[in-house]
Amino acid sequence: MENTKTRYIAKVAILGALATVVMFIETPIPFMPPFLKLDFSELIVLLGGFALGPVAGILIELIKNLVHVAFTITGGIGELANFIVGCAFVVPASVIYKSNKSIRTAVIGLVAGSASMVVVAALMNYFVIIPLYVRIFAEQFGNDLEKSLQSIVEWSAQENSGIVDLKTLILYGIIPFNVIKVIVISILTFVTYKKVSPILHK
Repeated sequence: MENTKTRYIAKVAILGALATVVMFIETPIPFMPPFLKLDFSELIVLLGGFALGPVAGILIELIKNLVHVAFTITGGIGELANFIVGCAFVVPASVIYKSNKSIRTAVIGLVAGSASMVVVAALMNYFVIIPLYVRIFAEQFGNDLEKSLQSIVEWSAQENSGIVDLKTLILYGIIPFNVIKVIVISILTFVTYKKVSPILHK
């Protein structure tokens, strides 16, 4: 029993470290706001969640964001958003898969997790994350909140002229970005899980 618990902790720690490294490798997506960059750390989180359960997925998500916050310029806001949105993806996906491990439940779990992540990301950015960024920019540059929001909108509009305010930033920036992200991560998870599963279950 103790040996099993030790292996579980070791696996979570290793996957957390791997996810942390992968999180630093980011790539921009054309026509998306410049502050939105794709990384593949959620792939590691999902693989851990599928193999070890949803709690492991949450712990891996937490580890990578706690480490990353030491290197951030966002005051931890980006990492908080990444943690919440990542959990919205991995928890439904891994809970559904754990209920009856099969290709069918894997697909259902990935679809459910993807939908959850897109919705949570949109709501979090509209009501919490972007308003926090706006407040930080306002304090740093001595602007009022409206001017700070406009600066973020104008910055985003450099890549997508359809973005003219907060709502269109969510509609044409945040939502499409996360749709692309969940599709890519889900496909990679589906393709790679069976190959790495024997290693994760040792």
